[in-house]
Amino acid sequence: MPKVLINALTPPTVKHAKPGRHADGGGLFLLVKTTGKRSWLFRYKAGDKVRDMGLGAASGPFAVKLGEVREKADELRKMLRDGIDPLAERDRLAAEEAAKAIQDAVLAVTFKTVAESYIEAHKSGWRNAKHRAQWTSTLEAYAYPVIGELPVSAVGTAHVSAIIEPIWTTKPETASRVRGRIEAILDYARAREFRSGENPARWRGHFANMLPARGKVARVRHHAALPWAEMGTFMAELRSRDATAARALEFGILTAARTGEVLGARWNEMDLDAELWTVPGERMKAGREHRVALSTTAVRILKDMAKLRPKDDKGEAYVFPGARNGRPLSQMAMLMLLRRMDRADLTAHGFRSTFRDWIAETTAYPGDLAEMALAHTVSDKVEAAYRRGDMIERRRRMMEDWATFCARPTASGDNVKPMRKSA
Repeated sequence: MPKVLINALTPPTVKHAKPGRHADGGGLFLLVKTTGKRSWLFRYKAGDKVRDMGLGAASGPFAVKLGEVREKADELRKMLRDGIDPLAERDRLAAEEAAKAIQDAVLAVTFKTVAESYIEAHKSGWRNAKHRAQWTSTLEAYAYPVIGELPVSAVGTAHVSAIIEPIWTTKPETASRVRGRIEAILDYARAREFRSGENPARWRGHFANMLPARGKVARVRHHAALPWAEMGTFMAELRSRDATAARALEFGILTAARTGEVLGARWNEMDLDAELWTVPGERMKAGREHRVALSTTAVRILKDMAKLRPKDDKGEAYVFPGARNGRPLSQMAMLMLLRRMDRADLTAHGFRSTFRDWIAETTAYPGDLAEMALAHTVSDKVEAAYRRGDMIERRRRMMEDWATFCARPTASGDNVKPMRKSA
C-alpha cells in the first residue's frame, strides 16, 4: 500500500528543492522550473478529468508561504467533498465580478452624459438648429445644475421635482418642456440599460397627481421678486453671508443673469481685464452667445472666487464650485440660502424682474437696452446695433449704475439720478 504523504514539505525544502514536482500531500505540489522559479499547484480529479489549479508563486516578492498554501488546499479539498469543482467555481466568480464591474460602470454614467448622447442620436431628426440649441440650453439652465453629474440610474422623483416645481407656476411652458425632455432622456437611458424601473419624470399617473395642470397656471407669469426699493437692505444682508451660494446669488443679481447661467459659469468664459463675461450659446435659453458687461463689484466677486480656483485649471473649472470637486454649485444651495435669510418668498430668478423694474421706474435707460442685458429677444434694429459692438459699453454703464444702487443701504425712488435720454 503506497505511503500517504501529509505535509511532506518544509520551508527549507521549498527554498532549495531542485527542478521538478515535489508533493506535499493531498494534491498540493511545489513546481520548480530549471530557471529556479517556484510555484504552487493543486491537482485534483473532477469526474473523469484530472485538473491542475495554480495557487500562486512560491518564490519572489509575491510568494505564498507554505502554511498559507496548505490552508488554501484544505479549502479546495472541502469544496471537492461538497461536490464543487474549484476551477469551475473560480471561473464563475470571476465572471460574476467582471459582470458586476461592467454593471457598476454602466450605473455610474451621469445624466449629462446620457443627455448629450440622446441629443447626438436624435438631432438629425429635429426640425432646425434652434430646436437643437433649445434642448441643450434648457438642460444647461435647469437640469444640469441639479442632476447633471448624478448617475442617471440614481435620478428619482425628488430630483425631478427640485427642477420642475420652482418654475411650474411661473414658467409653466418652460417647465413642461424641461420635464418632457428629462422624461425622454430617462426613457432613452432605460432602453440603453443605464437604469431600470419607472420613469420618475413621467406626467400621466405621476406628476399629474403632484402638480396642477399647465393650463391652470398659464396666467402666472412672474417669479417672486423683491421690490427694487428694498434692494439695498437685502444686498447688505446678503454680503454679510460668507458662503459660495451668497457670492453666486450676488453675482447673479449684479449681472441680471439666469440662475443656470451663473451656476454653469466656467473660468474660460470670464475676461477680467475686459470686464466681460461671454456665455456660450449652448448655455443660453435662446441658443445664442450672450455678452455680459461686468460692473466693478461683479469683477471683485470673481477675483474673490478665484482663490478657490484649482491651480492646474485650464479654464474648465466652475466659478462657483459645489461641495464636491469638479461639480457646480447646486441650485438648491441658493434656495436654501434664501430660506436661511428668512426670504423663502423670493427666488433667485426673481431678481431679474427687480432689475427690470428698477430700470423702468427710476432710470432713463431705454427698455431695449435692459432687455438685451436680460438676454431677451429684441428688435432687429437694436440687435444690429448690438452686433456692431456699441451697445455693450452703454450696457456697461447701466450695470455699473445698478451695482451702485444695490450697494446703497437704503433704497428709494430718489436714490438714483435718472440717465439723460440722449445717453
